[in-house]
Amino acid sequence: MINVIDLRVEYRTNPIDIFTAKPRFSWKIKTGKTGFKQASYSLEAAKDNGFLSPVWKSGRVNSAESHLVESGVPFESASRYFWRVKITDTEGEESPWSKTAFFETTLLSGSEWKASFISGEDGKSGSSSAGYLLRKEFSVQGRVKSARLYASAKGLYAVYVNGKKAGDEVLAPGWTEYKRRLLFQTYDVTSSIVKGVNAIGFMTGPGWYKGDLASWVGKRNVFGKQTAVVAQLRIVYEDGKAETVYSDKSWKRARSPVTYSEIYHGETYDARLEQEGWNKGGFNDKKWQPVYIESADTGILKPRDGLPVKEQERFKPLALFKTPGGDTVIDFGQNISGWVRFRVKGKAGSKVKIRHAETLDADGNFYTANLRRAKQIIEYTLKGKGEETYSPFFTFQGFRYIAVDEWPGKINKDNFEALAIYSDMRQAGKFKCSYRKLNQFIKNVRWSMKDNFVDIPTDCPQRDERLGWTGDAHIFLRSASYLMETAPFFRKWLRDVAVSQLPDGQVPHVVPDVLNGIAGADDKITQEAGATAWADVAAGAPWIIYTYFGDKKILEEQYPSMKKWVDYIRGVAQDGTLFNVGFHFGDWVALDAKEGSYFGATPNDLSATAFYAYSTDILAKTAALLGKKDDAEKYAKLRKDIEAAYQKEFFTPNGRLAARTQTAHILSLAFGLTPPAYKQRTVNTLVELIAAQKNHLDTGFLGTPYACHALAENGRLDLAYELLLKEDFPSWLYQVTKGATTVWEHWDGIKPDGTMWSPDMNSFNHYAYGAVSDFVFSRVGGLDTDRGKTGFRRIILKPMPGSKEISWAETEYESPYGLISIRWEIKEGNMTVAVTVPPNTTAELTLPGAGAGTIGAVNFKTAEGGAVAELGSGSYSFTYKFIAK
Repeated sequence: MINVIDLRVEYRTNPIDIFTAKPRFSWKIKTGKTGFKQASYSLEAAKDNGFLSPVWKSGRVNSAESHLVESGVPFESASRYFWRVKITDTEGEESPWSKTAFFETTLLSGSEWKASFISGEDGKSGSSSAGYLLRKEFSVQGRVKSARLYASAKGLYAVYVNGKKAGDEVLAPGWTEYKRRLLFQTYDVTSSIVKGVNAIGFMTGPGWYKGDLASWVGKRNVFGKQTAVVAQLRIVYEDGKAETVYSDKSWKRARSPVTYSEIYHGETYDARLEQEGWNKGGFNDKKWQPVYIESADTGILKPRDGLPVKEQERFKPLALFKTPGGDTVIDFGQNISGWVRFRVKGKAGSKVKIRHAETLDADGNFYTANLRRAKQIIEYTLKGKGEETYSPFFTFQGFRYIAVDEWPGKINKDNFEALAIYSDMRQAGKFKCSYRKLNQFIKNVRWSMKDNFVDIPTDCPQRDERLGWTGDAHIFLRSASYLMETAPFFRKWLRDVAVSQLPDGQVPHVVPDVLNGIAGADDKITQEAGATAWADVAAGAPWIIYTYFGDKKILEEQYPSMKKWVDYIRGVAQDGTLFNVGFHFGDWVALDAKEGSYFGATPNDLSATAFYAYSTDILAKTAALLGKKDDAEKYAKLRKDIEAAYQKEFFTPNGRLAARTQTAHILSLAFGLTPPAYKQRTVNTLVELIAAQKNHLDTGFLGTPYACHALAENGRLDLAYELLLKEDFPSWLYQVTKGATTVWEHWDGIKPDGTMWSPDMNSFNHYAYGAVSDFVFSRVGGLDTDRGKTGFRRIILKPMPGSKEISWAETEYESPYGLISIRWEIKEGNMTVAVTVPPNTTAELTLPGAGAGTIGAVNFKTAEGGAVAELGSGSYSFTYKFIAK
């Protein structure tokens, strides 16, 4: 029996906001057959769910493709379509039609926007952090078939129809390069429409658009000084007629109960200012004023191409206690991005004041120094009418602990809950092993990812920064793609990377770009772009997404950006090959940095040239994949020329790498830049440099992600494991021994004696050092994708046991084709490996320490480190005598 399941369009189930006329369709296959391969598919789409008049019938297409299959016809804007698919296998068996799924296109053309941006403020209030209310009444006559609200804002917004909040997302419209791309959202509000008088109501806040950003340099009003909303409500009646309500000068405005709201600093809400029924029909708004028209130009509006941010997980308090300093503190047990929701009773005018922090200091006191200028304070004034419930609208905090400074009456911890927010990504991978502290570390990495994937990939969620640092996202992306389905998230952000790219091809340090050119001329961090590894996100990120999700379109879209970056380097590099100019962060926060410096000891010209080779190699492969033969040949040659220049510049004639740092040796090995004759010497020197640190790393952002891979690929798997499982400083598990629930910015954010790193830069929620997770999944767990058949179409199953501390490991990954799993265990000299390969894929399984022959009815051939066999879909288990090699 064959069944087609999990139908999705552009990675999403039954979406109502598809942003392209030619979306891509994906499905999975459920069958008991082993070795299953799809031979053909037939796909139908129609406006009626009975498929009486299909708008597209693919016919039988002889293809094994079941992931991101592009539509054969363009679909109309603002329309719902039903679709289904059936398949055949290589034996000729045909599945029944799948269950019917649907999708809706949103407004696909800018010409469809007839609304204006309207505002509650006059444009002279750049310093104001207050919110506003905007409303419009309209009349509905007849039976409504559907109602779609298309909305966005310059600033943040929440929108209501007849008192009901539209959708369940928060912090809409998200953060983009607003002057080039302002995304709008699509809401199904059919159930909120009533016959007769109706109302739409907006609440607004400054958000990223006009609020404080990069507070350490005093930046504000980066994108504008005036918040504004834009909306179109399209109502379709049962008789086929339609009408649209637009945001225009007929709307009215008033001040909001949100009297202050800032991303970094928190929110102040006065419930006494609430106007009951303001977002419902029939409300008396005679005292309200006409709105301001901010702009009639809607050219920057684009359909949302990412994922909504939502409240995802809830945490009840673990403890309520008094600190030695006298603060009343609640511990939620997990460091998160989000907010607190509380229930409170009291007299009108009574206040609640809450502060937020990630950690306590060595004395057990509430610690906020590392927030720098960010305040993270919530203030609420009661209206005095029974039990009141509140959580912020237009801010979020990074915290595990809260200090309740003001509260009417006795504090009961049951009146509080913490809500974690993050972009609505599907979970992809899971890892578990016999070493519990490593399990906790992977959990911490996942949480740092979720906490920092709030619409864009940020560095941290708590201090006065929270920016889309390109380097952090780049080095972490392989690990991120094991943990979550990152493709739709990064599709959106990479489009902002491309539009923010400077005319000469340089990529800003942060995207959206709020730093470039805003500080004094001596501040290179904010004056320049194009830093190695940071700017290399332009090439690296699309390739990683393609590798793990098989999404070729992201390469097509980003190719011009990738090429611009490499061409920029070629233009400024010495002889076009040595990248030895410009500002670079280098091996950021490496422990081999000089006292008081964040810049590691590895020379910038070495690391910059290494990443230049990396990006050029990716560009050459991308060009070949996209059929750009001339570019493929040109950049392949350039990659060889860079390698030759690198070896001439940085290796002595006797094979010694001139820069005696761990990171220099790691990058040379990881990026294939070491002369073959000198490879073993380079490995030996790396081992010596690690030994000189008592078998610890002293690497920073550039060396750390590749360290264990470089060792494992060059005969020192044992040392890679030793580094991975160390628990003393500096190590990944050191943080776990200190009670961390997320990954720290520094190896020693909290030092062994309990003191802190400098509060100038000491986040306790920073995913960068979590980049070792891809080593854990691919080497310890043994699960990876074939680089030639990407997106796990062909799976590499190759566990690499390397420490007695880990006797078993389980890894799962929800791939585009279904669940992949591998579990291995060594017990009493035998090794058991159990795997599951999803339908329509194949896998190469390597059994470590095994010899050639038949194991579990499968014929294995000799391979490096063990025995290898090709598997079709199905579940398998193999037990054999394990001989460590």
